[in-house]
Amino acid sequence: MKILILGAGATGLGAARRLADAGHSDWELWEQDGIPGGLSRSITDEHGFVWDIGGHVLFSHYRTFDDLLDKALGEGGWIDHERESWIRILGTWVPYPFQYNIHRLPPAERLRCLKGLLAVIGANGGPPANFEELLRRSFGAGIADLFMLPYNFKVWAWPPRELSTGWIGERVALPDLDKIAESIVLNKDNVSWGPNNKFRFPSRGGTGAIWRAVASQLPPGRIHYNRRVAKIDAKRRIVTAETGEQASYDALISTIPLDALVNRSEGLESLREPAGKLRYSSVHIAGVGLTGKPPAELANKCWMYFPEPNCPFYRVTVFSNYSPNNVPDISKYWSLMAEVSESPAKPVDAASVEETVIQGLLNAGLIEDRSQVRHVWRRRIEHGYPTPALGRDEALHRILPELEELGIYSRGRFGAWKYEVANQDHCYMQGVEVANRLLNGSPELTIWFPSIVNQMHPVYGKDWL
Repeated sequence: MKILILGAGATGLGAARRLADAGHSDWELWEQDGIPGGLSRSITDEHGFVWDIGGHVLFSHYRTFDDLLDKALGEGGWIDHERESWIRILGTWVPYPFQYNIHRLPPAERLRCLKGLLAVIGANGGPPANFEELLRRSFGAGIADLFMLPYNFKVWAWPPRELSTGWIGERVALPDLDKIAESIVLNKDNVSWGPNNKFRFPSRGGTGAIWRAVASQLPPGRIHYNRRVAKIDAKRRIVTAETGEQASYDALISTIPLDALVNRSEGLESLREPAGKLRYSSVHIAGVGLTGKPPAELANKCWMYFPEPNCPFYRVTVFSNYSPNNVPDISKYWSLMAEVSESPAKPVDAASVEETVIQGLLNAGLIEDRSQVRHVWRRRIEHGYPTPALGRDEALHRILPELEELGIYSRGRFGAWKYEVANQDHCYMQGVEVANRLLNGSPELTIWFPSIVNQMHPVYGKDWL
């Protein structure tokens, strides 16, 4: 079987590594950029600052992925972190998750949130119709209106009422009234929730160092860089690059965004209507290189969420805290990385991003003066978040099976278009699992059974995956 892989991100590299490890020799990989990593690549700017394409945090649901990371960078290649994530709201800092730490709010807002929670206890009106309804039913009007709804619009760039609910899983901490009461009565922070309360980060080279290492360990000559796909003939099973190269295949593992894959393909015209229903948001990354040292209140923070309209970003990462090697000289510089979402429902003036981000940092109190800003590195990512919009699942259930009938296996963050299994560990395992399916017919758990892979096995933990 001749297998062609499109994209050297986590999914494509996962498939390639599995094929190589299994001794399958008839495969090649095309990557449109000059380096591997996809949305997990890292870039060193002209001033020596390292930037990720967004605020990546590594955590794993799979022993296989843990083993990959151990081997990729080796001993001494990592820095371990205790998560410190915070919400900036009403001029104060609230630990994440917001709903477990409302004791940090001013008294009037704390009371408003508590009354809203008490009002929805025991309420039952059947399954919620959309994400906004789920938030209001679960958290009450106070928490929903103060944080959940404005923040989720900011991050998704689509109104929460237009999102579905089946994706949330471990992404949203539904309220535990005992924990909330404990935090209020004892004035106690509760910060342990979530799968990434501890994480590790490469000591050098950013997140992209992982994927550069993985790519370097593959058989030489199999990865072809700067080879962007121009056209796919789905009937004849031929891919043509913009540079004119062609390759035939028996099976195509594609990590191209699903809507782009359908639109660039001959023979998939019947799928353009459902593909047109898939929504996504774009992301503007603004890496702000700063002189001096971070203020004391940011010295140990990892990343921060911003629901209020006084700043354009939904998240800021203190990127120099992840590794001192993310800046050219940690004794002289530090760095913040801001993310601003965009969609037709939330347009952004690209020319003003740099200015609005700097002003937002001032408004939120993250920097004191513009003179601290050494430079701003910017990058716009067209496909940033695969939106779990209403109607998404119906579209995917139409598109993915028809592609497979033609030997096309669309996988990855935007290939499968499932945000609930779109982290780096998920994407890598989507590649491993689809390769295993092609090699020996084994089932793919990650893409088809998100609720299984996102829960620990009661006996074996994640060692079973």
